[in-house]
Order: sequence, then structure tokens, then C-alpha cells
Amino acid sequence: MDQPTTFSISDLAREFNITPRTIRFYEDQGLLAPQREGRTRIFTRRDRTRLKLALRGKRLGFSLAEIAYLIGMYDTARDQNTQLTEFLAGLTQRKVALQQQREDIEALLQEVSAFEEQCRELLLTRAADEAAGVGRTA
Repeated sequence: MDQPTTFSISDLAREFNITPRTIRFYEDQGLLAPQREGRTRIFTRRDRTRLKLALRGKRLGFSLAEIAYLIGMYDTARDQNTQLTEFLAGLTQRKVALQQQREDIEALLQEVSAFEEQCRELLLTRAADEAAGVGRTA
């Protein structure tokens, strides 16, 4: 079955499980350039591919500027090695940032666990004191 050569905004929204508003946002950012027939947007395979790349970039945590730069390279670069090298550099930076976030989260989780333990100990101590009648005034 051949893939269609053009797509409506609802076709793309349905395919990628996003809202038409999201597609219009990417259009406003210059990542997509649909043709127009009156008020109707007609998207090409190129637009579909660019949308797919934009959504993948977003999922990987790239900024809109980074996504636009990487997508723009596909339009202008004749050498795919340059594109792949730039993408690899971006992925490496993203990976380092994610690893740092993971370390920060682990440290915070340890701190939260320590505070939880302190609270439990205080509650147990107070419950034991109350059961023993400590702290009661006559």
C-alpha cells in the first residue's frame, strides 16, 4: 500500500496522536510549511517527516531551537555525516544532562528517605512517651 503524498492536519494529528493545535504551533515556529487551498492546510511527505523529527526531538528533550537547527540541516546539508555528527553531539549533551538529573534525583530521594525516617522515629518516640504517661501534667 503506497503512502499518500499529501495529508490533512487531522490526518497528521491522528497519526501522531497530537492535537491540530500542536501542528499549527510547529507551523508557526517555521518547522512545517503546508500548502494552502483556501483555509485548508495541505501537508506533504516532507512536512510529515519534519513533524516526526520534531516530535522525536521533543521527546528526547531538545529545545525548539535545537530541533529547528537539526531539521534545517536535513534541508541544506549534502553530507549525511555532518547531520549525524551534529545529532550525535546533541544526543551526547542530552545524555550528560539526563545523567546529572538522575544523580540529583537520587540525592534528593536519599534526603527525603532520611527525613521520613526521622519523622517515623519522632512519632514512635512520642507515641511511646504518651503510652508511658511521660509528659503528662497533674
